[in-house]
Amino acid sequence: MPDMDLKALMQAARELAGVAAHPSVWTPTARLLGRKLPFIVRGLKLIGADRTTKMSIGTFLEQNARERPDGCAILFEDRRWTHRELNTQSNQWANLLASRGIGQGDVVAVLLENRPEMLAAIGGVVKLGAIAAVVNTRQRGAILAHSFTVAKATTFIVGEELWDAFAEVRAQAGAPPASRVLWLAEHERAAAPKDTTDAALAVAGAATTTPAIMATLTLADPCFYIYTSGTTGLPKASVMSHNRWIKAAGAFGMAGLAMRPDDVLYLALPLYHNNGLSVAWGAAATAGAAIALRRKFSASQFWDDVRRYDATAFVYIGEFCRYLLNQTPSLKDRDHKVRRIAGNGLRPDIWHQFKERFGIEEVYEFYAASEGNVAFVNLLNRDATVGLCPAPYAMVKYDIDRDQVVRNSDGRLIRVGRVEVGLLIAEVSERYAFDGYTDKTASEKKLLRDVFKVGDCWFNSGDLMRDQGFRHAQFVDRIGDTFRWKGENVSTNEVAEVINTFPQIAESTVYGVQVPGSDGRCGMAALVLRSPDEPLDLAAFARHVQGQLPNYAWPLFLRVRPALDTTGTFKQMKGDLRKQGYDPAQVGEPLFVMPPRHSAYVPLAAPLYQEIAGGHLPF
Repeated sequence: MPDMDLKALMQAARELAGVAAHPSVWTPTARLLGRKLPFIVRGLKLIGADRTTKMSIGTFLEQNARERPDGCAILFEDRRWTHRELNTQSNQWANLLASRGIGQGDVVAVLLENRPEMLAAIGGVVKLGAIAAVVNTRQRGAILAHSFTVAKATTFIVGEELWDAFAEVRAQAGAPPASRVLWLAEHERAAAPKDTTDAALAVAGAATTTPAIMATLTLADPCFYIYTSGTTGLPKASVMSHNRWIKAAGAFGMAGLAMRPDDVLYLALPLYHNNGLSVAWGAAATAGAAIALRRKFSASQFWDDVRRYDATAFVYIGEFCRYLLNQTPSLKDRDHKVRRIAGNGLRPDIWHQFKERFGIEEVYEFYAASEGNVAFVNLLNRDATVGLCPAPYAMVKYDIDRDQVVRNSDGRLIRVGRVEVGLLIAEVSERYAFDGYTDKTASEKKLLRDVFKVGDCWFNSGDLMRDQGFRHAQFVDRIGDTFRWKGENVSTNEVAEVINTFPQIAESTVYGVQVPGSDGRCGMAALVLRSPDEPLDLAAFARHVQGQLPNYAWPLFLRVRPALDTTGTFKQMKGDLRKQGYDPAQVGEPLFVMPPRHSAYVPLAAPLYQEIAGGHLPF
């Protein structure tokens, strides 16, 4: 996260609220900033810390254990861990790993589901200056083996719940000996598999002292490898430093959520994702607050958990907010203590509905990428924005058809104007470093050079953003999720937002498909119905999209599905949908099409498909 200028933030807030023309509009924002000013200042201090500062994640684990030893650090099921217990076990993990040859810069793979032991183990790894490769728990087979090898892990911490997945690829991961495979029981009476070390027994016998090397660690030192979702190719391991963890905590936990030691932050997202490990844990740990963990997200049990733990805030991914809205309304929807949430991906089509139904007063939406060097945060609690970013960034023209940035006659990139959509790029410098991936070739592909002048270097976010003015922005789409049809650029997210407001639709995903004889790609939507037994009202749906979208953005093909495929962090997976397209022989689910010069959808059976595939119907 970049440094923030408080005066610039205040000025942007005044302008955004329209104080000159409507002084009353400024009042809520002024009150919010007045209440949060001490937290913003504390957050700015963390954000502004120099990368050479001797500070790390362990600094806060130690501080909490010293200042509030009996305060709650973790809540999980029926268990409660204090700050003293978390710090002590982190030290024991560190000393155990050190006794087995792990030192600064070494990589330890962590394959555990959300539970307190995961944070203790990771705390131990990073206190040594080692790197925790936090592996996606949904990976199996060749993809899991790839994640181990790309990180060059030498030691493996594996939970009983994921042992079978690890055992399957142990040979491809280098066939580590028993001393390098630390197996962590999930059930009391479980016995450690052959050729492993029983981690619980080994940790219990380790020293509880803080490893001396921790005092030498700086913010610039790496601490985690966080993996990309792998929706396009094999996952890449992005490098996270202590600096990025602490800046995320300062921006989202301190300045955004204004966390206090008596707060409880509920987390149902996986800890292998940065929203969990950096945003949520960082927000709680730097404030001395508690984090309440759930092993896996459950829409039906979400609010029961929130009440059970007396949670005062939570971290979200936009799609799970949609899942919560799709639950049957209850008189208990507002029966909880949560008034502030932070996360990313809350789409404008449900923003107000979500706040109103569940009584959420403040939404600290943010934009950031695991490997990126730029972040936006909605510090002013404005609706439907990712907020502001004072770091050097630009939004530049992008050619969707050619899949490349647009350069002028001098070879330089072209900035877009206010309210226009462009590719977000961020300047790379010593102050705003790009940590990249473990794969140097992949890292270089994310960089643009000679952007505005010879020799400059900028990070390519791969995201299209709308410039809202006053250094605020709104996320539009991933580059690969924008297609061109009838000479116009179509945002899949913006089309999906319209579709999702149709009463019968629970959720949808939109993608572009090719039609023989036509340039570009036209829209296709995969739909999940709220009531699967009730057929989609095709006539009403057609009127809905035609009334709210320009004709080039209408989804011409529809596919009705029982559910959408997603990653562990609810990112929609469109690769197979694109490949299968609208071919009835490949799909095996209800398909519909709006043929050329028609305004209604009709079933897409084999004969009609053959006409389209043969190029006989000019779209």
